[in-house]
Amino acid sequence: MIKVVVYDDNIGRLEGLELFINQAPDMRCVGTFENCRDVVNQVDKLRPDVVLMDIDMPEVNGIEGLKLIRQYFPNVLIVMQTVFEEEEKIFEAIRSGAHGYFLKKTSPQKLIEGIRDAMEGGAPMTATVARKVLEIFKTQSSSGAKAQFHLTSRELEILAYLVKGLSYKMIADSCNITWHTVNFHCKNIYEKLHVHSATEAVAKAIENKIV
Repeated sequence: MIKVVVYDDNIGRLEGLELFINQAPDMRCVGTFENCRDVVNQVDKLRPDVVLMDIDMPEVNGIEGLKLIRQYFPNVLIVMQTVFEEEEKIFEAIRSGAHGYFLKKTSPQKLIEGIRDAMEGGAPMTATVARKVLEIFKTQSSSGAKAQFHLTSRELEILAYLVKGLSYKMIADSCNITWHTVNFHCKNIYEKLHVHSATEAVAKAIENKIV
């Protein structure tokens, strides 16, 4: 069972997400909270596999909560949620180690699929967020030489798909290879880039103009 903790300052949304998560056969919501004021103790006590994190919350917001979780619990996966498509917040979340990014208007089923995708090593993103990431990438890639990390042509191809927000399964279908082959290549990509997740690889690709 995938253990999920949800942070959101909207009580109705918290209850709704808890219901949808508990209806999934492979998931269980083990905690819901309205802000990240006590996030370190909460995550330490509940030990979730995935945190579904709202960005805009009172007292301690989701970006700060994300940073705290990444600092103290680097193996916990964090999928961000927001009503906004602001480039600055999106990129700050990705640079801070978020494993996925969804708009709140995303359907509950897509969120559930995104949690599963994050567990499989992907970087799930709402399509509009993925487009924003590409816009950031194009802007930052417009000048300067590309950094060299000695990635193979296949690794560069897969990294480019990660930047577009594709899941491992979607990459496998696009490249006509198996999910396990994608996973193998991604492990090599992470090792060469000195990162630990798909979103960290995306952030590094953008910052260093790799693809």
